[in-house]
Amino acid sequence: MSEEFQLSQMEQETDEMLRIRYLNKDNAVFKKTEGGFLSLKTEGEYYPRVQIVRMFPFMNTTELLSVRTTDERSKEIGIVEKLIDVTEETASLLEEQMNMHYFTPVITRILNIKDEYGYAYFHVETNHGPCRFTIQMGGNAVVHLSETRILIMDIDENRFEIPDIMKLTAGERKKLDLFL
Repeated sequence: MSEEFQLSQMEQETDEMLRIRYLNKDNAVFKKTEGGFLSLKTEGEYYPRVQIVRMFPFMNTTELLSVRTTDERSKEIGIVEKLIDVTEETASLLEEQMNMHYFTPVITRILNIKDEYGYAYFHVETNHGPCRFTIQMGGNAVVHLSETRILIMDIDENRFEIPDIMKLTAGERKKLDLFL
């Protein structure tokens, strides 16, 4: 390949990567496949499987949704600026996909936390029932989203949320002290 062709190809790929394509009811058709995945047809292109990623997952759950390919390199296809920009049926499909991808049980009660050998073993009640999970100590397993809101990620990358630690009992907060 000539150097000029390689440079031209690189410029074209760079332009494509930097281009923002907004997807809405006029230029995008989302459908659920037989396997339960989400497909997309836009501007003459068909993507048999796409994933929806929130660009700001904790602040704007229905705005600025990145639509991406599901392959290893996960290329962005476009952005749904707001769910109101698509049909009600499409909004429902996108919300369903995000609920599966961002499944985050809310911890309502802390029954016990035991730490040993660099791990913490949680036994909690959530809005989906009782749960036990393990986090690695000293890592980034506990993220402070605000002064009172925390997100806990276990060793399997499952997420759990405590929307307001001040609503926990004093005993429950004491169990959490090591992580706050």
